[in-house]
Amino acid sequence: MSIVQLQPECILLNMQAVEKEAALKELAGTATLNRPELNTEQLFSVLLERERIGSTGVGNGVAIPHGKIADLTDIILCFGRSIGGIYYDAIDERPVHLFALLLSPTRIANQYLQALAHVSSVLKQEHNRRKLLDTTSSEQIVQIFNS
Repeated sequence: MSIVQLQPECILLNMQAVEKEAALKELAGTATLNRPELNTEQLFSVLLERERIGSTGVGNGVAIPHGKIADLTDIILCFGRSIGGIYYDAIDERPVHLFALLLSPTRIANQYLQALAHVSSVLKQEHNRRKLLDTTSSEQIVQIFNS
């Protein structure tokens, strides 16, 4: 069992964004839709600040935007997919199609790193990336991340 569970309501199968900042805002909006205690603008600001340190576009069409939120009580994972791809300043300079947004309370560094490692290992595997691109089912996406 993973330290963080992806929920179907935290999945965007067809992101509308066509550029990096819009993608971050869309992902932040999905997180706040499902967690009304969070503020979209605050999340967006935290994610932008993290991107200034270095792009979370890790290559192979994947980005893992992440950040720490002071008043959060548990780790949140959201997934987004852009069929057309988004230029994201990724390390391999290729468009990003798969986004895993990870948000964590500020006080649980160890679990946060474990969750980040889990998400990275799922997205590192080419067969998982292919399935995530091809599926039309949120349930299958949940299975891939939660297995």
